[in-house]
Amino acid sequence: MEENARQLEQEKIGKLLMKLSLPAIIAMFVQALYNFVDTIYIARGVGTLGIAGVSVAFPIQMIIMAFGGMIGIGGGTLISRSLGAKNKERAEKTLGNIFSSVFILSLVITVIGTIFLDPILELFGATPDILSYAEDYMSIILYGSVFFTIAMSSHNVMRSEGKAKEAMISMLIPAILNIILDPIFIFALNMEVKGAAIATVISQFIGVLYIAYYFISGKSSLKFHIKNFKFDKKIISETLAVGSSAFARQVAGSILAIVLNNLLGIYGGSLHIAIFGVINRLLTFFFMPMFGIAQGFLPIAGYNYGAQKYERVKEVLKKALTVSSIWSVISFLLIQLFPNFLISIFSNDPNLIREGTLALRINGMFIWIVGFQVVGSALFQAIGKALPALILSMSRQILIFIPLVFILSNFFGLMGIWYTFPISDVLAALLTLFFVVREYRILNIQEKKEKRKITLNEEECEI
Repeated sequence: MEENARQLEQEKIGKLLMKLSLPAIIAMFVQALYNFVDTIYIARGVGTLGIAGVSVAFPIQMIIMAFGGMIGIGGGTLISRSLGAKNKERAEKTLGNIFSSVFILSLVITVIGTIFLDPILELFGATPDILSYAEDYMSIILYGSVFFTIAMSSHNVMRSEGKAKEAMISMLIPAILNIILDPIFIFALNMEVKGAAIATVISQFIGVLYIAYYFISGKSSLKFHIKNFKFDKKIISETLAVGSSAFARQVAGSILAIVLNNLLGIYGGSLHIAIFGVINRLLTFFFMPMFGIAQGFLPIAGYNYGAQKYERVKEVLKKALTVSSIWSVISFLLIQLFPNFLISIFSNDPNLIREGTLALRINGMFIWIVGFQVVGSALFQAIGKALPALILSMSRQILIFIPLVFILSNFFGLMGIWYTFPISDVLAALLTLFFVVREYRILNIQEKKEKRKITLNEEECEI
């Protein structure tokens, strides 16, 4: 048994979860820190309109990354389950299909995005005074889309093999480089918003070079074979079905941004679009450790589900829920106790700080239950149940938030928009609880059946 397979199947769950989650948490923290620093540099070097412009462009960038995440998570869970079932050939075929899909999608995204950039930015809420800033940023990011999608998909493939450390390094390299390059391009070269975009693309390119080294050098247990780049209909359909939940969650955030930016433009203005951009960066920083825990949880749950070790699936679910919930509570306390300080990190604009402080407090009222929802949704990705994973990924931001924000903003204006966040958190958590409890009961039944089968086999051997 290979070392990675052995640890996924036999190592103590608590230790294993820590080993796989901690690198992902560190990497995501650094990435969130990059978003932090990026926004601070733009705020100091360009101003509030610069923040607003990048805030409009950022959800489009997230959609590009969502395509890579969809293919990487969907394919990654398939790789984990294939390795758990001792089917390495299928795992390697999945790897080839992942990269074929990524290259084709990247090309399509770049062409369509470049041709329809202005209409897309206007759809995402770019008002006339911030359109030029959003254009400057997004026109450059589009040409680096292939690097974003390769990176996002590869991180998940690495983790599916149990190579959390390598996945962490591949995320740290571009994040750290970006923090270094941002002030050079924004201030020293006086390129402002364009400089931030160029720094991002260069950093992602260097990160992809490390990913290429990882696969070529033999660090991966999976090998590339030319024949595996040919699309396999069954693998692609399963990859997209399972990955669609992760894609839906990220795209839901971008759809939500379209709605919010337009409503904030109606009931507020460019200032409030900038406030949402700052709050979004802050909440991303707090959410990243929860997603890191979920990333560590996925290969463990997926492998053991494929190996029919349901007791280990239940154990890792309990531990992941506990750890993510603890961080959610810590996040809640920090947001409620220090909102003014957190907002003032980004800008010295007194209006942005005053109104942003109130909005952040409201947004974070029920962040203490988000960790449960993140891991609960990840359970269904790990075990390949696409429909509940999709429903839970869409629940908060699409199924609940968007209808609610139209209703509340119509009655309560700007405050109705801000209060939609905590109400959506509560309703989404209740829906997640329903699905998780039901699936946990199914796991109990499957575990009992597996134990009964093992007992019967042992009795037959004795006879």
